[in-house]
Amino acid sequence: MAKKNKFSTYLTNMATNLKESTDFFSDYKVKTEKDLAIFANKMTEYEHKGDEIVHDIIKELNTTFITPIDREDILLLANSMDDVLDGLEQCAALFEMYAITDINQYMLQFVEEIKICSYEILESVELLTTKKYKNIREKVIKINAVESKCDVIERESIKNLFLTEKDPIRIIQYKEIYQSFEEIADACEAVANTLETILMKNA
Repeated sequence: MAKKNKFSTYLTNMATNLKESTDFFSDYKVKTEKDLAIFANKMTEYEHKGDEIVHDIIKELNTTFITPIDREDILLLANSMDDVLDGLEQCAALFEMYAITDINQYMLQFVEEIKICSYEILESVELLTTKKYKNIREKVIKINAVESKCDVIERESIKNLFLTEKDPIRIIQYKEIYQSFEEIADACEAVANTLETILMKNA
């Protein structure tokens, strides 16, 4: 992929937007329900920006005869990153909907791991757009390892929930949030799988 290629710019913008969204997600301090509304709205903004970039990529693909990598791979990579953004937005919406302001250690662990994934994804996309394929493989492995770690956090968090929480409604709400985080990790792994597919075709 040429450095100044339009698709390189779009994909890098997409990955940067994803990284910035996870930065915001992890750094934002929730204390009140009003904070939750601001939090959820901001995550929606990041998600909309991602949708706009995907739309731009589709428009560009329809008018470009020769693409630096397979056109379906460009679209697949953009869509897989967009799926992570969708997951983050949906997770933020759950926090607001259930008015959850007490952020616990499991949530913090999930967020930290997903943030690591977003940094690895951005670095992978930058390597891809400068054709430094051989360094992408280790990043794919790291993302896969993070997803496995999130599986463990999900099991531990749900186990702890049933041991400590007595309110059945709260159990349902927290369980849904923990599963939402795990789905975001799965979406990150899907990005890694897409990168690996591109790697196999082009390296």
